[in-house]
Amino acid sequence: MDRLENTVRPYAWGSTTAIPELLGEKPTGQPQAELWMGAHPGAPSRIDRGAGPLPLSEAIASDPERELGVPAVRTFGPRLPFLLKLLAAAAPLSLQVHPDSTQAVQGYADEEARGIPLDAPERNYKDDSHKPELICALTPFEGLCGFRHPQEAAALLEGLGVNGLKPYVDILRARPESEALREVLTALLTADKDAMAATVTEAAEAASERPEYAVYADLAHHYPGDPGVLAAMLLNHVVLRPGEALFLAAGVPHAYLSGLGVEIMASSDNVLRCGLTPKHVDVPELLRIVRFEPTEPGILRPEADDAGGEEVYETPVGEFRLSRFLLVPGARPHTLHTPAPQILLCTAGAVVLHAGEDNGQDDARAGGGEELSLGPGKSAYVPAGEPVRISGDGTLFRATVAV
Repeated sequence: MDRLENTVRPYAWGSTTAIPELLGEKPTGQPQAELWMGAHPGAPSRIDRGAGPLPLSEAIASDPERELGVPAVRTFGPRLPFLLKLLAAAAPLSLQVHPDSTQAVQGYADEEARGIPLDAPERNYKDDSHKPELICALTPFEGLCGFRHPQEAAALLEGLGVNGLKPYVDILRARPESEALREVLTALLTADKDAMAATVTEAAEAASERPEYAVYADLAHHYPGDPGVLAAMLLNHVVLRPGEALFLAAGVPHAYLSGLGVEIMASSDNVLRCGLTPKHVDVPELLRIVRFEPTEPGILRPEADDAGGEEVYETPVGEFRLSRFLLVPGARPHTLHTPAPQILLCTAGAVVLHAGEDNGQDDARAGGGEELSLGPGKSAYVPAGEPVRISGDGTLFRATVAV
């Protein structure tokens, strides 16, 4: 087992208090948006195996099969295929969508062939991987996820009483569902910028006077004149309760608005933005990637496994598997043993990790071996095939590879 030292990412939309409060630290006054746990090259976690701090990415690169296990390396290559985060949003993130595996390979190859630098603002594909992700709420968590049915979106837009929105309302009511959603989103993103900004401003003023439109008034406050404010009205508005989650598949437009959660994703940086951002919006490529299908948000709740104790958030991807344990004092320790690597994150209370197998005794310490204590916001890495027993009084999230 390795205790992880992790990096906080100070994105402007981040909360100044949520992550420090979880960690029991004094806020700095600066945004603390994400705490990264994993081996992503942008901010790899650090471990210490006796020779000083070492990036987890370097430890994995030195012996991938030992660290990740043969099944994970054969399937995903010699890298940790997921990134685990604490995400704390105090302001809306950009409205965005992620490509599927085929689209990512094609898009990356095309941009490489055209010689677009990886750090260019117009670059869409930083790698050739898809980026499915899951967000699990630790506090009430607000977001947008997937398209509403066009009739619902039409009613929402019409309710603002803004003449400039009438053409979009008519399209949503007259066209087949997928065609209507595509046509309206395309129109919003390609309209004259000044005319669209005026329409968004008028819509924002109307929204500010009606409590049921408060979320859109807030979006307009953060992104005045942005067509993403109107695009957001095409999407389902979701509020997760603590313990509930959303899975974001390829092609599904989404945005996180507020709250603290545990996020896990395939280790990729591929994002195409739809709005609510000053960054580049590649409309033609976006329209190629988006799935114009009305859908229900599909809120996930953890399902207990047959062995008891572990609650799994089921998803259809192999790069990651997220589960949690609600530990109580005096209970028999749970043994976690898998041929894949694990990251264990405490989000409440106090959890103790004990290296080694359960020898059948009631004492969690029986059998000796290494022991690590984790408080809220603290995490550990367990190499593939290494058994670990968990006990304590708190909540522990387990991230691993679905092999």
